[in-house]
Amino acid sequence: MSLSECFIERFNRSYRNEVLDCYLFSNLNEVSKLTEDWIKVYNNERPHDSLNDMTPAEYRQVA
Repeated sequence: MSLSECFIERFNRSYRNEVLDCYLFSNLNEVSKLTEDWIKVYNNERPHDSLNDMTPAEYRQVA
């Protein structure tokens, strides 16, 4: 498995555990809204092991 595949698998597992498995959705609009909100947190506020426990926003400032 390549490194990019590992990152995709990690993202998919996190998304499933933190969004899809936590809610009963009534419609696709709910899924879209929760996904949009979750992605904002995932990409800006949530520390990532692969980034030395920095958020992506912090990592961009350092890199």
